Amino acid sequence: MAKLTEEQRAERALRRARQKALDAEEDDRRQEARRRQWQREGTYMTWEEFQAGEPCRGCGQPLLNGARELPPPIRQTPEERAESEQEEARYRQLHGDCRSHRWSVEGSRTLHCGYCCPMPPLSGEQIATLRSIFASARTEQRKRELDDWDLTLTCDHVVRRTQHRDHSYWSGRVTECPPCGTRRGIVHTQRIGPAGDTEGRLQRERLASELQAEMAKLERQKKAAEKTERKLEALRRQLEARTTETE
Repeated sequence: MAKLTEEQRAERALRRARQKALDAEEDDRRQEARRRQWQREGTYMTWEEFQAGEPCRGCGQPLLNGARELPPPIRQTPEERAESEQEEARYRQLHGDCRSHRWSVEGSRTLHCGYCCPMPPLSGEQIATLRSIFASARTEQRKRELDDWDLTLTCDHVVRRTQHRDHSYWSGRVTECPPCGTRRGIVHTQRIGPAGDTEGRLQRERLASELQAEMAKLERQKKAAEKTERKLEALRRQLEARTTETE
């Protein structure tokens, strides 16, 4: 089998990344359609209904059953392990093809499906905690901890997003595309640097880095071409020598 060139490997990687992004985009549409269905049909429950012990409106299984959370598998007793395996088998039988995450709540060992079962509501305390987190994200200190990222989408639009600097990679699979007015899968990500670079210094540095990378790529291609030319010349000489011998 012929060895792939650098360009062919890059094209293959791009095709895989694009297909992965298209799959994520389709899954996002599927999940969004289900969330709208839950809203239309009143599937979401209130905090009071959840506290009253109403079962999940997606699968009919209990949300709260008073059972403590099982310990990690390595620390489970034979009885606990059997219970865990039984619940796992039940979940796989019902939701093995749902292509979604699973979840459970504290105080219940029942597994629920992210596609079939709406999450229970947040308590007032949880909502207050989230509000304080979002409020802190708007401070100047937090803004200085953010990095800009350029995200190339399946529609080929490039959108700028920000993320905390602690992340070494972009954590999402889809994002909103303003030109398209819909959510698109993310094919390629590139960290630009600290957010708010109004002077364009980081942009210039990024372009300089891209230029250097392309020049290095061109140099490698030149060397490969020279190697091929030398091989062709050697083969040509061998052919000429054989031709002379036969004459």
